[in-house]
Amino acid sequence: MSLLGRLSAALFVCLPLAAGAMVERSDLEGARDVRLQAALTSAVNRLGLSHAVARGQLSVALVDLADPAAPRFAGLNDGDMVYGASLPKIAILFGAFARIEDGTLELTPELRRDLEDMIRRSSNVAASRVLAQVGPEYLANLLSSERYALYDRAHGGGLWVGKPYGPGEAYRRDPLFNLSHGASAYQVSRFYYLLETGRLVSPAASRAMKEIMGKPAIAHKFVKAIKASYPQAALYRKSGTWRDYHCDSALVEHDGKRYIIVGLSHAEQGGHWLEQLALAADALIAPDSALPVQ
Repeated sequence: MSLLGRLSAALFVCLPLAAGAMVERSDLEGARDVRLQAALTSAVNRLGLSHAVARGQLSVALVDLADPAAPRFAGLNDGDMVYGASLPKIAILFGAFARIEDGTLELTPELRRDLEDMIRRSSNVAASRVLAQVGPEYLANLLSSERYALYDRAHGGGLWVGKPYGPGEAYRRDPLFNLSHGASAYQVSRFYYLLETGRLVSPAASRAMKEIMGKPAIAHKFVKAIKASYPQAALYRKSGTWRDYHCDSALVEHDGKRYIIVGLSHAEQGGHWLEQLALAADALIAPDSALPVQ
């Protein structure tokens, strides 16, 4: 990235958003990094997962945040929207804090417990209860809004919640793929990037959401793999599993590294793929932002 580009990116990250201001979709699109992309592709090939990528069974996004003002992004099938199981509960968390920010919802101790149960323990009961308070139409409009565009109909969709978590029919499936709970690796990585740079609702709300996403109580997939090798690592995370859909997403911090990783898979062995992917991706992120020699 040129010096002018880096300065522009830094200015964009540091300035607070005015109410209603737009978050440009290109905040990560313009951060695609050729070297990181090549390294990620090579790592996936070494794991024997190139066939899963080719068949559309695996989507990946990786964002190096060594310099948050100039992130480096790489992805495979990252624009593909798929069924996300419980991962889109992050959208309900976002909707709740948007409501809290505008004064139409109060962060009571009861709501705080529900948010933690929804994210850390993936409680369907808590998720449905919070969704009812946020309002399904409010959330759909927020995700699709010009300000955030976390569901972008013109660019393949993204994050979507169109059904409570439990029995019953969907009230509003996404317009592109008819999914009740959807996600794309790219838009999930944008969610984390906006969160980490204080632009998801507000800096204070972003900090509060990040805290809730910490201390994951389900130790599988990314958490299992990374904690086994780096017990001191901090993960701010939401996963999802339903039948042969295995999804995970996290902001990872350890030993001077800070990065976002997202993996969405549709295969019986997808959970194992994500464990392998976590460690391979971690090896591509160095504290000084220099890629290891391939």
